[in-house]
Amino acid sequence: MGFLIIFRDFFVILYLSVIRHPPLMSKILKVRKPSDYSSWVGQTDSNELITVINYSELSPVRTSLNHYSVYGLFLQGEEKELDLTYGTGKYDYSEGTLICVAPGQIGGKEDNGDLVNLTGWAVLFHPDILQGTGLEKEIKNFSFFDYRINEALHMTSEERDVMITIMKQLENELKFEPDLVQNRIIVGFINILLRYAQRFYNRQFISRTVQNNDILARFETHLKDYFEKEKQLTGGVPTVAYCAEKLCMSPSYLSDVIKRTTGDTANQHIKNYVIQLAKNRLMAGMNSSEVAYSLGFDYPQHFARTFKRITGQTPTEYCESRSSKN
Repeated sequence: MGFLIIFRDFFVILYLSVIRHPPLMSKILKVRKPSDYSSWVGQTDSNELITVINYSELSPVRTSLNHYSVYGLFLQGEEKELDLTYGTGKYDYSEGTLICVAPGQIGGKEDNGDLVNLTGWAVLFHPDILQGTGLEKEIKNFSFFDYRINEALHMTSEERDVMITIMKQLENELKFEPDLVQNRIIVGFINILLRYAQRFYNRQFISRTVQNNDILARFETHLKDYFEKEKQLTGGVPTVAYCAEKLCMSPSYLSDVIKRTTGDTANQHIKNYVIQLAKNRLMAGMNSSEVAYSLGFDYPQHFARTFKRITGQTPTEYCESRSSKN
C-alpha cells in the first residue's frame, strides 16, 4: 500500500511539473486552407480555396512557421532576409526571388511577437481547386515544389513585374461574383504562374553548370563507395532514391540534374555504371551468374536482360566478341 502511495505521489509531482513547466515546442501555424494564413496576416478572403496577398497593403505583419496543406508561391519583396526555415534547414533566398511550397511541407519564420514590414506578394491555393483539370495531375511534375530544394527561384526585374501583373489580375478576378467559368479562369492564372516558375527553375540548371558537375562527381563517388564497401551484397543494386538521400536531395531533383548534365536519367547513369563494372568482371574471368550476384542482382536472368538492353549483347556474346579481338 505504501508503494502505491509513493507511486501515485510521484506521478502527481510529475504532472504538476509538466503543467508549470511545459516542454518548449515550436509555434507552428496549421495552414489547412488558404484563409488560415491570410487571416493570420490580417486579410479576409472571398474564396475559400485560394488567396492572393499583397503584403504592402497589410504590413506590418507577424511572421509564422507554417505547416502547409496547400500550395504556395511567395514572391519576395525588398525586405531584408528573414532567416527563413524550410524543413529542417534554412532557406536560401534573396530580394525578388520566388519561394514555392507544397502540401506536407513546413517553412517560414517562427512568430516571436515582433512585427515586420513585407512588400512582396503571395498566392496560396488548396489542391481541391484543381480537381477535374489537367493541372490536378500535372502539378506533381513541377520539380520546384520539391521539399529538399531549399533555394528560391531567381528572375529578372522584368520577369518579376510580369509575375506581379498576373497576381494582380488573379486578385481582381477573385473580387467578381462566382459564375460557371470563374474556376477555369482562376486555374488558368495558376497555370501561367507555374509555367513561369518552371522557366526560372530550368534556367537555374543552365546557369549553374559548375554546381551540377559537382553533384555528378559526388553522385559517382557514392556509387564507387557503395560497391567498394560491397553494400550491394545486402542492399542490391543501388537506386536513385538511395543516392539522392546520400546527396541530401530528392530523387526527382537528382534526376533533373543528371539529365541536364549528361543527357541520361539518374537511373540510366546507375545502370551504365553497373554494366561497366560487369564488363570488367566478365573480362577478369567471372561467369555471368557470378557477376550478377556480385553486383547485387537477385537473379542472373535479370542481369543478363539488363546487360543486353544496355550493350546490345548478352554477357556471353560480349565475352566472345572481346576474346576474338585479343
